Amino acid sequence: MICLKMTFRWYGMEDSITLEQIRQIPGVSGVVTAVYDVEPGNVWPRESIQCLKDEVESHGLKMEVIESVPVHEDIKLRRGRYKEYIENYKENIRRLSAVGVKCICYNFMPVFDWTRSRLDQPLEDGSNALVYYKKDVDKMDPTKMTLPGWDASYTPREMAELIDAYKSLGEEGLWKNLEYFIQEIIPVAIECDVNMGIHPDDPPWPIFGIPRIITNEKNIDRFLDLYNDSHHGLTLCTGSLGCLTDNDIPKMMKKYGEQNRICFAHIRNIKILEDGSFEESGHLSENGSLDIAEVLKALHRTGFDGYIRPDHGRMIWGEQGKPGYGLYDRALGAAYINGIWETLEKSR
Repeated sequence: MICLKMTFRWYGMEDSITLEQIRQIPGVSGVVTAVYDVEPGNVWPRESIQCLKDEVESHGLKMEVIESVPVHEDIKLRRGRYKEYIENYKENIRRLSAVGVKCICYNFMPVFDWTRSRLDQPLEDGSNALVYYKKDVDKMDPTKMTLPGWDASYTPREMAELIDAYKSLGEEGLWKNLEYFIQEIIPVAIECDVNMGIHPDDPPWPIFGIPRIITNEKNIDRFLDLYNDSHHGLTLCTGSLGCLTDNDIPKMMKKYGEQNRICFAHIRNIKILEDGSFEESGHLSENGSLDIAEVLKALHRTGFDGYIRPDHGRMIWGEQGKPGYGLYDRALGAAYINGIWETLEKSR
């Protein structure tokens, strides 16, 4: 029996979704969380980490995955206090390992985390979802906007300067800075036996003229070649990579699963539109452009027994909450994934 470690994203005590609710979702054994009140680049207090772990475990759940430990912009640009911030990052790995964390999800997306044009687009079935409409994104001013997960501490002028810095850096400059970061942190991750899973860029193409590099199979191969060790791996997000029609997600699952480089899997579906825009959809294969059953079949064949979670969900049944992170649709996603996995197991 190949058992998945099914997890569920939880945003701490401020989350409208409670641990009591999460523990009632069939098959969910742990939560994916973080310390959210520490600015990027700083060391997380031991007391905060331990308090978070104690709260999770008091509800019969595990805290073995952290998403995420943010990478400071100075590190990505290799400027300013980047050396200090890298040392802080290493210390965070050590402190998280000390309380039993086995996997850290992070990303190297310049300036912006996941980008969408609307957070509550009504869909035909009456639900609301995150969407990315290219024509709307093209009209957006990145210096005067914010989305959940973005660092909102920058003024419009500071944001403009930051964007210009990345444009000057370019893709190759970003690759060099990522390599430097990886060479620094992975030895610590190996020492602590913590898997570092980079999250793909979302969506996997340049935004506002800023380079993005964790976007496709060729670039993922280049990324994994930066350090030949299984602790240096992927958070393979089907919804992020799946936005690009050239990305064959079942093939990627098989390839990187067989290489033992998938630390963590995010499973969700998206509906790709004619112009390359996309809408987030229900997890069911027929609801979107990805065949989730084939994706999970490919992953199952590799013997994957790692961490997985349902990713973004729609807002259904009148639920209000953090965009993409309501309870109901993600719980349905967890049940759907577990159902497919059990069927694969019993068909062996």
